Order: sequence, then structure tokens, then C-alpha cells
Amino acid sequence: MTATWNPEPPPSPPLADGAGWPPRPPQPDPGDVVRSPFPQTPPPTPPPPSEPSSRPPASRGGGWRLVFTALAMAVLIAVGFVARGLIEDPGNPTAVTTITPSSLPAGTTPVVNGGGDEPVAAVAAAVSPAVVQIETGSGLGSGTIYDPSGLIMTNAHVVGNARSVNVRLVDGSSHQGRVLGADPSSDIAVVKIDATDLPVARLGNGQVQVGQMAIALGSPFGLSQTVTAGIISAVDRPVPNEVGVAVNMLQTDAPINPGNSGGALANRNAEIIGVPTSIFSQNGENNGIGFAVPIDTAKRVADRIVNGQSLDKAVLGIQGSSRSTSSDPGAVVQSVVPGGPAAAAGIEVGDRIVAVDGKPVRTFEELQGRIGTYSPGDRVQVTFVRDRETRSVEVTLGSGR
Repeated sequence: MTATWNPEPPPSPPLADGAGWPPRPPQPDPGDVVRSPFPQTPPPTPPPPSEPSSRPPASRGGGWRLVFTALAMAVLIAVGFVARGLIEDPGNPTAVTTITPSSLPAGTTPVVNGGGDEPVAAVAAAVSPAVVQIETGSGLGSGTIYDPSGLIMTNAHVVGNARSVNVRLVDGSSHQGRVLGADPSSDIAVVKIDATDLPVARLGNGQVQVGQMAIALGSPFGLSQTVTAGIISAVDRPVPNEVGVAVNMLQTDAPINPGNSGGALANRNAEIIGVPTSIFSQNGENNGIGFAVPIDTAKRVADRIVNGQSLDKAVLGIQGSSRSTSSDPGAVVQSVVPGGPAAAAGIEVGDRIVAVDGKPVRTFEELQGRIGTYSPGDRVQVTFVRDRETRSVEVTLGSGR
């Protein structure tokens, strides 16, 4: 189950460095956007090949054409039966060949150094054993085992309101998973299963750059253990989620589709760098623009869920809009919450915030996404412009939902 984000075309092309676009999009027609999770959508079953119609004997000199046609039809029929065999069982839409932990070479470690001539294959062999399929009463998604105690990271919209889910491992075994908690604002949830000797994925350090290899693993359309590859197209892309909170995402052109949500986005070293969450689409399927929650954000939220801590998000205590009258980059403050963090630090209406902890801010959505990477109580340095003068103040972030 992968959520879609379908704004109208942006008024200007994305910035060349891949950051800070799009601003909050105009609200599309309700019939053009799907913000809710996709329901389980098994692949369509191709119709059985039809019997060739009877024809008169070929004329002289045309025998080779008949032979060629017959061979081509035989190949097409064979391919049709192979494709049908992968998906025809309605009770088991994931009847595909999978990589099991026992199939890995002896001594294989979770980290792949380069992968030689086939880096994607090497990453798939290392990461796939830790990628699971999560089934609920309303749909299907993916998850990644990140702790040997049976902790699985996934999306909040995958588990929904469920307290327990069915988790299918790479070896085909099924386990009941207990939902420890979910945070809709970041779209991260944690599920726990009681099992031993589980394969565990290695998490990255949050360092991601535009252009690097990205490998997505999950269960698009219920096809478990599917691997697709591409690159990181942008970082810190502010994307509003289903509850209207902008989250700074990784953008990738690695194909992700309904069912990939909650799975793994890995780098060439088989380290998890993100959790695939949504796609930009006008038809509900992949158009080469997918979004993933960065792993440092996902892990921070997952740790708070596991430790039973508050899931309140950090807030600055201001309001603004991407449709600012200012032609300069930054987030223009339109109102300040009385007694809030920004007010206490001296930030005023009309100030144009241009950086947080030295990292540039170009839109109000980008500011929201940046603040969302912190926790309540964190201290940040906010740089803003007032009366053409650049100033900086330290702000202690507040908490909100």
C-alpha cells in the first residue's frame, strides 16, 4: 500500500540542486488525487492464449512464413503460461521465487563493498532476507527487520489502526506481528514478531547524496521480494503526507508501486537509507518519482515508539505560506504563536527565515520539514532577515501533534 501525492504541475521547474521544490501545491480536484493508502491490488491475470484459427495451406514460397509464425506463437504461449504461473493462485499472490538466507554464500555479511560488476544483485542478496511482507485486513505493504529481537520498521499507513498484522518472512513462514506504535506525522510504525535467528538489515548513517545508487525492495502489487533500482533524484524534498505534515523526503526514480510502502531503500553498500512511502502520480502507479522517509528520521521515530516515549513533533511556533509575496528565498513568518518558541526567541511577523543550523531554507514547507527532523526540546540556530539585515537567534523547540 503506497500513498500517492498528486499536485497540479508546479509553476516553475525544480531547482537545479534538487532541494526546496515544490512549494505547497494548489489543491487538486478531489477526483484527481489519492491520499489514502492503496488497497491490496493483485496483478491482473492475463487471459489464456486463444486457439489459432484454421487457415488454408500456405501458398508456394510462403512455407517459411508459416513456420516462423508457428514458432513465434509457441514462444508467446510459453511466455504467457510462465507469467500466469507467477500470479494465478488467488490464495497466494506472492508465489514467486525468493532468496532465502540459506542461499547466501557462507560468510556473507550485511555490508556489500561495491558489489563488483553486479552491485544491485549483491545488495539484493544481502538485504532481501530482512525484507518482509505485511498483511492487514485492508491491504498489504512491506517492512524491514532492523533488530534481532524481531523489530520491523514500516509505514504508519501500512498498519493503519490495526493492533496486530500478519508478517510473511522471506522463507514463506507467517508470523503474527504486534504493532508497537505508529506515528502518522512521520508515517513510521514499528511491528514486533516473536521469532529467533532473524536476518537483520543494516541501517545507514543518514548521509545521502543526489545521484547515488538506490535499490528498492518490497512487495509491489503483492509480488514479494521484488527488487528495483535507480538513483537518488533529490534530498530534503518537502512532501506533505496524509495528515498534512511536510516531511523532508528522499526522492528516487527506483520504481516503487502500491505494496512497496514500508519496505527498504538501500544504497550500494546494502545499508538502508530510507523507507519508501509515497509516489508522485496522476494514475496511481509509478512515474519515476518516488519518496522515502530518510532512515535517520525513521530510526529516531522508531526508537521513541519502542521506548514508549511521546510522539509529539518539534514545532517552531509560527505560521506561514509558500505563496509568499516575497520574491526572495526563505519562509516568511505570517503569524507567531504567543508564548511559543519563536516568540520567546524574538522572531516577529514579516521575518524571512533563511536557514536552520546553517542549512538553507527556501520555502515554508522546507522549513516545516527541517524542523520535523528535530525533537521537542532541541535547540536550533534560526537565521532570518529583517529590514534587510540578517540575524540569528537560538530557539528551543516546542512540542505539538
